[in-house]
Amino acid sequence: MSAEKVLIDTSVWIDYFKNSDPGLSSRIDDALSAAEIYVPGVVLAELVQGARSEREIAAIKDMTETFRIADHGDGAWFKAGKLSYELRKAGKTVHLADCYIAVIARENGCRVITRDEHFKAIGEIFDFELSAV
Repeated sequence: MSAEKVLIDTSVWIDYFKNSDPGLSSRIDDALSAAEIYVPGVVLAELVQGARSEREIAAIKDMTETFRIADHGDGAWFKAGKLSYELRKAGKTVHLADCYIAVIARENGCRVITRDEHFKAIGEIFDFELSAV
């Protein structure tokens, strides 16, 4: 039996690394021990962008050796752009990176764990598995 595939969004990683919510940290620790963790390159880039020290950057770099880096398959960026277009037509503004993460999650069969409310809007028109925390 293969492990569940989980994609953890930037919003969750930030709170996890800050250790500001013990309940969240516990749930993520459980996922880390029980699931196959996927991290899109754009999430790594967002984490590095927000790092406050070289030590934090080094910790983020270590993630690349621990988790599966999930980057785009055929046409993923096009699909993300089309999803963003469809959301805009429906009156919802969602960052392109979030659309990309949803596309990558669906392509890899991952459940997305996030604190970002934009993913709920994406889920209204795009079928992917979502776990808000």
